[in-house]
Amino acid sequence: MSEARLLIATTNAGKRREYRAAFEALPIRLLSLHDVGLSEMDVEETGHTFEENAMLKAVAYGEASGLPVLAEDAGLEVDALNGFPGVQSARWAGPVSAAERNAALLARMAHLPWPLRTARFVAVTVLRLPDGETFQARGEVEGRILFAPRGEGGFGYDPIFYVPEKGRSMAELSREEKNALSHRGRAARALRDVLARLLAEGRFSPRT
Repeated sequence: MSEARLLIATTNAGKRREYRAAFEALPIRLLSLHDVGLSEMDVEETGHTFEENAMLKAVAYGEASGLPVLAEDAGLEVDALNGFPGVQSARWAGPVSAAERNAALLARMAHLPWPLRTARFVAVTVLRLPDGETFQARGEVEGRILFAPRGEGGFGYDPIFYVPEKGRSMAELSREEKNALSHRGRAARALRDVLARLLAEGRFSPRT
């Protein structure tokens, strides 16, 4: 009998760690795009919503690998900027580092006082089985954008995203704290019961 395997469709090590934490109790082997030789495959994210982009990636990597695949689209929405950068969170500033992208966003928001710096992280995760059936979950976490980066942990926008309930930036949280409240963690946990049910039904296996 084939071992249950799940392809996590990202090359981002930080994201893979968060999914491993969410699914650690399940008897599945998580594979990266590097593991299946698809790390150079680039899926064009032409959707206008997180849901559309996550589905595009789930279908493309699922068809290319023949495996159950979990794909996501995630980003930051700033209320005062009408939801910007949204689905363009990773791309709007061009081919720059995360620190440079954060600096560019802070510069764009420099005129905004603290009460108007409300924002949220959003993650939409799609699980696609080899037969084409899909399951979807959405996770969000509310916060505010700081005036300057704080903390050395996390990745992406974490250093400038303040979590009111913790009184710290996302980058100042421990890995355990972040996993417990992050948008990605919430979406992944919403799919954990689905994965457990599929495993119990014997439906969660790679195409042979």
